[in-house]
Amino acid sequence: MALFTATLNQMAFLFTFIVIGYILAKWKMVPDTAATVLSKLENYIFIPALVLSTFIGNFTMQKLSSSWLLLVASLALEIVMIGLSLIAVKLVTKDKYTRNIYLYGLSFSNFGFMGNAVVSALFPDIFLEYIVFTLVLWTLIYIWGVPSLLMGEAETKNIKDRLKNFLNPMFICMLVGMLIGILQIPIPAFADSAITVTANCMSPIAMLLTGMTIAKIDIKKVFRIKSIYAVSFLRLIVYPLLFIGFAALIPLPSTFVICAAASLAMPLGLNTIVIPAAYGKDTTTASGMTLISHILAIITIPVIFLLLDMVI
Repeated sequence: MALFTATLNQMAFLFTFIVIGYILAKWKMVPDTAATVLSKLENYIFIPALVLSTFIGNFTMQKLSSSWLLLVASLALEIVMIGLSLIAVKLVTKDKYTRNIYLYGLSFSNFGFMGNAVVSALFPDIFLEYIVFTLVLWTLIYIWGVPSLLMGEAETKNIKDRLKNFLNPMFICMLVGMLIGILQIPIPAFADSAITVTANCMSPIAMLLTGMTIAKIDIKKVFRIKSIYAVSFLRLIVYPLLFIGFAALIPLPSTFVICAAASLAMPLGLNTIVIPAAYGKDTTTASGMTLISHILAIITIPVIFLLLDMVI
């Protein structure tokens, strides 16, 4: 019950910033470009700082030796999730573009912005493992999810070009953090403080960005799209419950169970809005998925974590 209460408090905390972001954008208290600026700050500064801080403080030879097992388990789980999602989207819609949006949303939750915020607050001792666990998800997003499903460049973008996506601040900071952590390289106190303070900005800024993104949605229109509710139900309830049921029957390492359940329980991500919008594509369905799933997640995530507490 303690985990349920802690999760509920964390969701209330995060949702408060979502509401603030929504109000700021809806009432035109910030420029129209504010969401773009915050997105760049998140991706280029705050998330990389969080990753760097985590690896500097926690990455050891012991962690390195056990990381490959977590990566293999993460890949196996994601293959199953993608397989289930391929079947599910065919039952939900016949439109190819909408099907791709749903497939991305079901295959990749908001394990980054929302997941990082929740896990770092509730399970700080295994946040490093969570970052490692999600590396597989990021890899599949860069190689398949974004170019094939959201951009439709499966035939025109080769593997070499997709791999260039890994040269991003988060991945570079992870490698630097690994090196500093493994070699126990001392860093100046001012640098350590700067990294820590910057990392602490990740969660509130991510939620402000979520609220600003939701503020641009035509709420009345998206609430009428029935298939969004089906996809949200699968993402928020069915997938995490299937995994927790499996974990209850077959003993699994608690670290993997927490990382997997956390990533599966998160709402649908923001990429389905941001990336198609940049290419002039319709984002009505994606916006609906984001809005509805984030509202429902306020209740579903604490419930999933309550059930998870019975398994770990």
